[in-house]
Amino acid sequence: MKSVALALLGMAAVIYVMTLRLDHSGVWGYVNTAAEAAMVGAMADWFAVTALFRHPLGIPIPHTAIIPRKKDELAGSLQSFFTDNFLTESVVRERLASAHLARRLGVWLQDDAHATRLVSEAARLMKSAVGKVKDEDVIAIANDVLLPRLAKERIAPMTGALLEAIIEDKAHTGLVDLSARELHAWLSKNPQYFTTALHDRAPRWSPHFVNQRIVSALYWQALDWVAALRDDPDHPTRQALDALLLRIADDLGHDEGVQARAEALKVKLLTHPQTGETVLSLWRSLQVSLNDALDEPSSTLRARVISAVKSWGLSLTEDGAQQARVDQLAADAAGYLVATYGRELSSVISHTIRQWDGRDAANRIELYVGRDLQFIRINGTVVGALVGLIIHGLTQLLS
Repeated sequence: MKSVALALLGMAAVIYVMTLRLDHSGVWGYVNTAAEAAMVGAMADWFAVTALFRHPLGIPIPHTAIIPRKKDELAGSLQSFFTDNFLTESVVRERLASAHLARRLGVWLQDDAHATRLVSEAARLMKSAVGKVKDEDVIAIANDVLLPRLAKERIAPMTGALLEAIIEDKAHTGLVDLSARELHAWLSKNPQYFTTALHDRAPRWSPHFVNQRIVSALYWQALDWVAALRDDPDHPTRQALDALLLRIADDLGHDEGVQARAEALKVKLLTHPQTGETVLSLWRSLQVSLNDALDEPSSTLRARVISAVKSWGLSLTEDGAQQARVDQLAADAAGYLVATYGRELSSVISHTIRQWDGRDAANRIELYVGRDLQFIRINGTVVGALVGLIIHGLTQLLS
């Protein structure tokens, strides 16, 4: 573009020289004047464009080389302009509201490829994070932070309140049902363990057949008792267990002696040297399980997570209330970030520009906008020629 602008200037100069000695009373006067005015316009705009980036012809004319001299002020102005007009909470909230992020996210997550890719990337990041945790770090956190903190906290009243709430809500009945079913199944399949244990405790002076009948009767009685416990929600044993647990909960919440013993037991367990190693063993087991599940693309864990992601995507597209919540959450998060860190984020602009050398900054900016600036020179040449024609015509008319 510089070559094109320079070529127009050269063409105007050639035309001016070639028509300089011709008769200017006619058409050649218009041509010569237009060429002269075109050169003036081209040179003036060349000076204006060049003065932005450097001294014209290397001459330090005042108010030239503006960008190299004003680089730091320009950086601050750009930062302020960007912060005040783009990184504002109102602008960000308005843009997010019109984007309908939740609905778009829901549609995107319902695609099998997208959900699988998201879970795969998350699994890769999680595996990397889990792999970077060292055993000595786990031991240090457990012994220096976690266990001492738990040892200082009073857990007896909290445990009592929690146990009382569990009993009142009948949340423990599932565990009792499961225990009763498993115990009945085990007794039904393994009567020999029960009878052998009782035979070993029978009196040696008692006849064997007597012991045999007594043990057999006890076995069937025990089996019937466990079956009744399994099938009857209001079994006396269940009620007795509930009463016992409620009494323990009450003691943990109000009996200072029981509380002191519970706290002492807690401290003894937490300060035992083996407790830290137990925490490390649990972490290693969890680490191995996670790595195995994350390594296998067809693992049950991955399949369930992918299914959950797709289900969430479906709910985002169909549930308007959930869409509104997610959009509001995104807007609140973005608004907070912009309001709190907007100026720090935009400081990247001024910091980067201030690090540039003055000439380097001028060259970078000229490369981005220089093509349009050269059109200013071209337009100056053309407009100058037209203005020259008008002035010459008016001169001829007035004379």
